[in-house]
Amino acid sequence: MASTASGSLVLPLSLVVISLAFLLKGAAETITVEGQNLVTDNVSVVEGEMATISCRVKNNDDSVIQLLNPNRQTIYFKDVRPLKDIRFQLVNFSDNELRVSLSNVSLSDEGRYVCQLYTDPPQEAYADITVLVAPGSPIIESREDVVSEGNETELTCTAAGSKPAASIRWMKGDEEMTGETTVEEMYDQMFTVTSRVRFLVSKEDDGMPVDCVVDHPAANDLLAQRNLEVQYKPEVKIVVTYPEGLTREGDNLDLTCIAGGKPRPHQINWLRVEEDVPPHAVVTGSDLYIENLNKSFNGTYRCMAFNVVGEAYDDYILYVYDSRAGEGAPPKLDHAVIGGVVAVVMFAILCALIVLGRYFARHKGTYFTHEAKGADDAADADTAIINAEGGHNNTDEKKEYYI
Repeated sequence: MASTASGSLVLPLSLVVISLAFLLKGAAETITVEGQNLVTDNVSVVEGEMATISCRVKNNDDSVIQLLNPNRQTIYFKDVRPLKDIRFQLVNFSDNELRVSLSNVSLSDEGRYVCQLYTDPPQEAYADITVLVAPGSPIIESREDVVSEGNETELTCTAAGSKPAASIRWMKGDEEMTGETTVEEMYDQMFTVTSRVRFLVSKEDDGMPVDCVVDHPAANDLLAQRNLEVQYKPEVKIVVTYPEGLTREGDNLDLTCIAGGKPRPHQINWLRVEEDVPPHAVVTGSDLYIENLNKSFNGTYRCMAFNVVGEAYDDYILYVYDSRAGEGAPPKLDHAVIGGVVAVVMFAILCALIVLGRYFARHKGTYFTHEAKGADDAADADTAIINAEGGHNNTDEKKEYYI
């Protein structure tokens, strides 16, 4: 019995006898095996998962297959496991294959495993087990928590403890950005990856998510996210609360200044461009109120708003009309109504023309028919003329109408 520090290698007496007999047989005669090929495959496995090694033989002649670890300790000799590591389990054994699984793989299991076939000469094939280690959860950091519009910000993302080194992508909303990446090798071929990205921000970026996306063969959907907080100068708009329509002499004027921004404006001022505000104008917070307007109040009234980022303003141009301006103005015509009336009139005219045309056509035919009436029964032409309704005796009855 023999033991090792790494895994307690124990060879039963029967196995030793088989091995000695095989060696003696090899010493007694030379064995030539044609077309006997031993093959295996490299394996990549995520740390903590299961790896499977398959030693396969074509045209085997009952030669013994065994599997050795990177330290060349026998894991399986045929279907016997000398190595007392229960993580190794026999999956399949036949004349043509020895398949072994290794559960709960760790970094210490990485290395070159040997498939060995006892032929003369012996054949070997190698299976490299590569252990993949997923990085820890990425960490994203910002140079500053709040940034003002028009300025540059910088974000840093770190993915530590991976094997192999991870790759990092940046996404701002649906837009992909390019960062600067550095890779630091640690121990046991472990790596820490750091990526930095810099970009200018605008007010539209406020609340925008920025994702650090980590790509690695041992992990899926690894990302860290930070929402941008952007400060921007005020946005100002003047709204006329009263009156609706024209501003006439004697009317009152009420203006409201609506101002946004981040942070909210801390100061709102009203002024009259190039002139003083009328003395009886009343300013209450964001409202400007002027009563009893007259034309001397004409001008440009400006609302200005301020916050820590900057200032902004909006203008309202006041023009005071005469007190009767806009009164008695002809009502607006509805073009659709006018078009409908014209269509009805044209249709009526067309119908009248058709009726009149039919009337004239009918009466004209009757006139010529009456001229000939009574001529058919006359003995001669003179009698026909005398008897016809169109003759002199019926002159008073024949009438013609013209329109």
